[in-house]
Amino acid sequence: MLNESDQNQSKEPVIDSVDGSATGFSTDSPRVNCPLLRPRLNIVLVEPEIPNNTGNIGRTCVTTGCKLHLVHPLGFDTDEKACRRAGLDYWPRLDLEDHESLDSYLDEYAPEDKTRKGKTWFLTTKATRSFFDAPIAMGDHVVFGRESAGLPGSIHEAHPDSRICVPLVPDERSLNLSTCVAIVVYESVRKMIGNGSLAVNEQGRLVDAPQD
Repeated sequence: MLNESDQNQSKEPVIDSVDGSATGFSTDSPRVNCPLLRPRLNIVLVEPEIPNNTGNIGRTCVTTGCKLHLVHPLGFDTDEKACRRAGLDYWPRLDLEDHESLDSYLDEYAPEDKTRKGKTWFLTTKATRSFFDAPIAMGDHVVFGRESAGLPGSIHEAHPDSRICVPLVPDERSLNLSTCVAIVVYESVRKMIGNGSLAVNEQGRLVDAPQD
């Protein structure tokens, strides 16, 4: 959740679960886009500021079959080692779309466009509706604001009924952005498994559910 102030293709690397370092990972790996035919979710980061957060979010997207949208300006270059190190060797397999501005993203994926598949949700600490109560579904867009300031006021004014939050205890401010994204993604995946859109196979992997 937002408003916080915290700051190669190879075989599966050996990962340190504490700091995310990986044996055999090269931060010089080229960026390669891997489009998904059917993204589980579209994760949208509006002007993210901290490369480590974006790298971790990219890895979450790859491992869950989600697409990542980066709304510029960014507070870093996606070629920075901090971003790619956090994403490990998953980054080249990311389905990534860049948008030059928030207006550009909203023009292309207008929330009010009823012909577009999927709904748009805006994560914010200013919302009173819990994301547990939101019917987030396959293909929806979930929009997160930047770490230091959250979403702009124009979003709150234009889309008050599409705002949701990850509930916190009283008087606490926010979650780390990458943590918030992971919580929302996996709760949404759980719902998709429950409604038959996704399944977990015999190997414990997330797959599309068989169609009758």
